[in-house]
Amino acid sequence: MTRFRDPGLALALFLALAPAVAVLQFRAIAPLALVAMAAAVVLAPRPRWAAMPAPFWLALAPMLWGAASALWAIEPARSLFEGTRMAGLVLLAGAAGVVLAASPPRALAPWLLGGLVAGGVLAVADQLSGNAVRAVVRGLREWDVALGFGLKPAATVLAVLLPLALALPVPRAWHGATLLAVLVGIFCMPAQSAKIGVVVGLAGFALVQLGGARVARAIAVAAALLVLLAPVLLGAALSRGVDASGLQGSAAHRVLIWDFTLARIAERPFLGWGMEAARAIPGGRDMIPAADLERFGLTGQAEWFAIVRAQRLPLHTHNAGLQIWLELGVVGALLAAALILALGWHATSAGAAGSFAAAVAIGSLSYGVWQGWWLCLLAMLALTARQLSREPLPR
Repeated sequence: MTRFRDPGLALALFLALAPAVAVLQFRAIAPLALVAMAAAVVLAPRPRWAAMPAPFWLALAPMLWGAASALWAIEPARSLFEGTRMAGLVLLAGAAGVVLAASPPRALAPWLLGGLVAGGVLAVADQLSGNAVRAVVRGLREWDVALGFGLKPAATVLAVLLPLALALPVPRAWHGATLLAVLVGIFCMPAQSAKIGVVVGLAGFALVQLGGARVARAIAVAAALLVLLAPVLLGAALSRGVDASGLQGSAAHRVLIWDFTLARIAERPFLGWGMEAARAIPGGRDMIPAADLERFGLTGQAEWFAIVRAQRLPLHTHNAGLQIWLELGVVGALLAAALILALGWHATSAGAAGSFAAAVAIGSLSYGVWQGWWLCLLAMLALTARQLSREPLPR
């Protein structure tokens, strides 16, 4: 059997395809990433497990703790399954990291830059056509509201990969074309979290460019504290109620979700409710009560909340720190904070630090922590940043 001599090609193909694939169907990011990692691991020489990077070992800890939470979870089978599934993903990503580190570095620049430009252009084309591109993929003949909302993950893929692309040693014209395509693509989509994320990512990129590794590690410490202190920080802000009347409906809904989540965290602060229990927390499926709307100055938006049938906790908390506290308690928060600190501590280049900051910002505002496509994207982001750090600069 002929061995696959260049596992870096699997990573390169993912980077070239992922942005456009995310526009067409974001859920395909998970199988695309899994195939890429499996191709590198299975077809390359067997990895040495002892050489797996430290952050990947750290990533196993919260997953195994999540599986163990089945012992006290309100949905034991779900917690056990999700914890085991996520542990498997971490092991696969770690093995791919070993294979990539043992192989000669492949020039990823054309693949990453081309993928981002293609993704940005396709996103703009879809928006200008009234989502006709995505409708064709789904076999729809009439517009559906889900078509627009489905672009949020696509904007996220563009946002987290952009800082890595801007750090590539290529002519400025390539940087300019990529930046333009990505920013136009993101800001033409209804994706507020990704818009915030790309701004944070670019700010992190610029700060590390100016301040170096110390600034990058300060970002890592801040990100870890953001998870560890999430209930304290948000609790202090929301305890007396805040005037959220100036926020858009979805943003105001997040405030109410966080308020409800904080109350549930206080009921089980040490062990939590079990991995992936956010979707089954008692009272979470209830509609937002009028008293909560009044407390946060949202009485004027009561009709919007009624029309969308806004629940107190729909599926997840829209904040990574709060979801980890809610489901895995203080132990899970400590493990997650350690992982985030380790990942950020190693992200000392401007590109890696910018992508890290963008991912943290988006994770603090959107998506469930254990969503498969999101974790697969983060795993590939870590692998890409690590591989780019090995590439020799052009002479």
